[in-house]
Amino acid sequence: MAGGSVLHIGFNNVVLKSRIIAVVNAGANPIRRLVEKAKESGKLIDATSGRKTRSVIFTDADFIVLSSLQPQRLIERLEHEK
Repeated sequence: MAGGSVLHIGFNNVVLKSRIIAVVNAGANPIRRLVEKAKESGKLIDATSGRKTRSVIFTDADFIVLSSLQPQRLIERLEHEK
């Protein structure tokens, strides 16, 4: 993964920080609809390892990544690792 630092999103999964647009809570209905659309179009990456989805990460490549970590925890990691 040359060319950028990574954000650890749990269970040895990472996302390039430079590609992240937003980190949001997975609980809202509009977010759930976007996740379903991404799943249907093949643009969903499930990195929860079977756990409950707590965060949804939007990337600049129109991919949506699911994480089992709380959004606040991911945001803290983003800010701490800069």
